[in-house]
Amino acid sequence: MKVVIVDDHPLVRRGLSAVLTLEHDIEIMGESEMVEEAIELIEETKPDLAIVDIKLGDRSGFEVVEQLKNSACRCMILTSSMKEMDVRRAEAAGAEGYVLKEALPEELLLAIKLIFKGKKYYDPGLMEILFKRDDDDDLSKLTPKEREVLIGLGEGLSNQGIADKLIVTEFTIKKHVSQILSKLNLNDRTQAALFAHSKGLVNFTMDNQGFKHPNLQ
Repeated sequence: MKVVIVDDHPLVRRGLSAVLTLEHDIEIMGESEMVEEAIELIEETKPDLAIVDIKLGDRSGFEVVEQLKNSACRCMILTSSMKEMDVRRAEAAGAEGYVLKEALPEELLLAIKLIFKGKKYYDPGLMEILFKRDDDDDLSKLTPKEREVLIGLGEGLSNQGIADKLIVTEFTIKKHVSQILSKLNLNDRTQAALFAHSKGLVNFTMDNQGFKHPNLQ
């Protein structure tokens, strides 16, 4: 996995490099502290992932993310900001991840690996912001079967996997998933999985290899 680091603090870049170089499957392609320089570096090195801070001098890291929205390079925001406006803008800009700088190295590496696999990762501490919705989003709106399907989504199961678990057809699961997304006003399966996590339906513990496993409540 090829990674580019974009942050205007040398100490942060050095710390990130120290963590990432310990992983044999991660190659750091370069570092940058400015918007234009970062975009040029990414276009030249073609990394799989850009780790971008929000504040880059008097410019914004969102400019980098927005420029790369339709490129092959995925973007992850690494910041100390928990402001709702920043989280929302990261979503709108197309960032696949949003991790706080206070995160443990294991958490950072997990986020990177998930994003590399095509998934999204937002710091668990941001769940309340991500799912601050109206009262009609309450879990009570779901039927018992839809709740079971939501748990399956939280576990990361495919439609067929959920169907096998609940002993129903895949077509039935597809209908349940559609109803869940509609009732909870969610955009996709990833948001549904995060919602399940935020409501405590599925929690995750990290093993000593840095991988998370679901614990059902």
